[in-house]
Amino acid sequence: MDTKVVAVKGDLDDPDCPTRQVIDRIGDKWSVLVILHLAQGGMRFTELRGRVRGVTPKVLTRTLRALERDGLVSRRVYAEVPPRVEYALTDLGRSLIGPLDVLRTWAEEHITAIARSRERYDAA
Repeated sequence: MDTKVVAVKGDLDDPDCPTRQVIDRIGDKWSVLVILHLAQGGMRFTELRGRVRGVTPKVLTRTLRALERDGLVSRRVYAEVPPRVEYALTDLGRSLIGPLDVLRTWAEEHITAIARSRERYDAA
């Protein structure tokens, strides 16, 4: 099947919008954490799972496959016994490090205000 990919400024309200689909992938909480950890270098599944605390093996596998499908993560299998698999960011995946660092910095700078807002809301 020949698919033509076109850069489009999409309608984010449309669930089929390609831009929205990319934002949904990047905005997934596990995707963000995986990308930020892989920014430190390639990792094996068990190492990555140990760093991304709280994720189940099934969800991590699904997240890595989706990121690989989107071209953000590469998967390299080494011909060893037992086989060794390493995940790393692609150039496209590395291009997300800057924007995600900005998002992380924003969250760190505003967590106190957000926590206070949650307390006020929950008390009401």
